[in-house]
Amino acid sequence: MFRRNNPWRAVAAFAAVGLVLTGCGSTDDTGNEGDSGGGGGGGGDGGAACDKQLAFFGALTGPAAGLGQQILFGVELAVDEYNTENADCQVVLEQIDSQGNPDQAPSLATEAAGNENLLGVIGPAFSGESAAAGPIFSEGGLPTITPSATNPTLADNDWDTFHRILGNDATQGPAAATYISDTIGSSSVFVMDDASEYGAGLAEIVADQLGDSVIDTDTIQAGQTDFAASVTKIKSSGADTLFFGGYYAEAALIISQLRDGGWEGTFVVGDGVKDPGYLEGAGDAAEGTIITCPCIPAEDPAVQEFGTNFADANNGEAPGTYSAEAYDAANVFLSGLADGAADRETMLEWVNGYDEAGVTKQVSFDDAGEVAEIHVYAYIVEGGEIVSDKEIE
Repeated sequence: MFRRNNPWRAVAAFAAVGLVLTGCGSTDDTGNEGDSGGGGGGGGDGGAACDKQLAFFGALTGPAAGLGQQILFGVELAVDEYNTENADCQVVLEQIDSQGNPDQAPSLATEAAGNENLLGVIGPAFSGESAAAGPIFSEGGLPTITPSATNPTLADNDWDTFHRILGNDATQGPAAATYISDTIGSSSVFVMDDASEYGAGLAEIVADQLGDSVIDTDTIQAGQTDFAASVTKIKSSGADTLFFGGYYAEAALIISQLRDGGWEGTFVVGDGVKDPGYLEGAGDAAEGTIITCPCIPAEDPAVQEFGTNFADANNGEAPGTYSAEAYDAANVFLSGLADGAADRETMLEWVNGYDEAGVTKQVSFDDAGEVAEIHVYAYIVEGGEIVSDKEIE
């Protein structure tokens, strides 16, 4: 049984021994775990595929580890439940710690693709590493389902192995712009990004959607800590709203330094900031931050049973950002194994034809690997917590 206070095993290569998961929980009512049903487009010979591997690919250490760990928790729960139901036909879960670094992704992807017993990857978790690893997974015929990488261009590369189980930034960006213009009522917006594949892409979409409401822009770098020049630029622009495309570590420093400098506007960010690390880093300065995310709120009735099972497996703690989406992604692969998908070609056929209810949505993919059902939600920081605001239509 996996517990959140277990020490992290950062696996940098597949030479490390995989972790066999056993233990807790029960299956959900979708029939995706432990049975030979499922809704894939192809299966095996009727018996479950045994002694196969799945992998999580994302940051378990480094500045974005908080997001990666929450995704892994969802994957672990799904595999744990499956192994409980299939005691004589276990699945091994490999943990590939990329640190979210695009420079490390190719070598890790190459090693993963060379492991013939590995039939599916939940991830990569971030857009930059997805762009770097995608061609390698495609060449190796290794199916992937990312629960969190949102750059739209990832689906434009003709990688037949690529799948995404959430809406991309072509939907999140317009939703964020709609919230800024309609809910906040802002007409003077400053747009900033962190130059990453994810952050720059999302910020560009938001700026395009807002049009003349954008009065200035700026780009910072991941790992930067001094934002004095940006603070001066934002304050002198007269903007009443700042949109930042990037991750939580930089976002916490940006808003802290802005508040220290006397700026009183509204801070709006994307899903890369929806992590407890943002609250810890920004403290009181985080209050009032608006966060957009194509991730289902934990209090949504659809995820109540998942939330209970997740808490039971993680010392009572609630699911984090993309934990539920990762759980759904893992169950797509697990149902394929239950149906007898024993090689990558059969597993890819299964994933491409999948059409079943998950806990976050009805899961099916179009020809580009994009999920058919999409939702984007707004969250707000209130009383030191990230709470659900509303779904953005």
